[in-house]
Amino acid sequence: MSARTVVVTGGGQGIGRAIALRFAQAGARVALVARRREPLEAVAEEVRAAGGEPLVHPADVGDPAAVEELVAAVDARWGTPDALVAAAAIAGPIAPAWEVRPADWDATLRANVTGVFLCCSAFLGPMVRRGAGSVVVIGSMTGKRPLRHRAAYAASKAALIGLVRTLAWDAGPANVRVNLVSPGPVDGPRLEAVLTAAAREELAAASPLGRFATADEVAGAVEFLCSDAAAAITGEDLNISTGTVTYG
Repeated sequence: MSARTVVVTGGGQGIGRAIALRFAQAGARVALVARRREPLEAVAEEVRAAGGEPLVHPADVGDPAAVEELVAAVDARWGTPDALVAAAAIAGPIAPAWEVRPADWDATLRANVTGVFLCCSAFLGPMVRRGAGSVVVIGSMTGKRPLRHRAAYAASKAALIGLVRTLAWDAGPANVRVNLVSPGPVDGPRLEAVLTAAAREELAAASPLGRFATADEVAGAVEFLCSDAAAAITGEDLNISTGTVTYG
């Protein structure tokens, strides 16, 4: 059975949107979180049309006060969620490391690591007290197979591996599971924005399947990890990379 109530950060577009709709199709209550309200409202309409119940909550997950407000809003509406999917992230600077401005480095780690930590720590407490729950963090193949000129992004996604494995040990005694999903290149506008045509062709050729994953395929893996069928899975790093990466 899929989670009945799920919080999805980064739910306004891309993988986060696909995850929200996947849960909505199973009739879930879905809290949609991102910095801008407009895309969240659009996804909320799709969630309703798919059979789910949305809660729109604009928030900067890198801000501790904003995360506290998010937890309070979800609790007031539905109580402790069954699952948290931490999908909010930014691409960060695309440049050789020696040309990356410290401010851009800091912004990338704030969004991609600190934001995940704040959301996990905020929602794990209530889950642990209840004695049940599931957290899935969206990482990236880039944390293990770095791409040229992506130092900040690669560092941020590599950090999530250690974070998730530690959280799994911390929360495991309370029957709360924490896992990482590491997508490879995912078809869509974001991929086109950060990779040249030559780089996309090179990456596709590196896959045994000869193609990229889709956002819906990533969403399917997340839904599985949040379900009872994955009750014995925690601390894992699941690659959804069409075979481009086959190691943790």
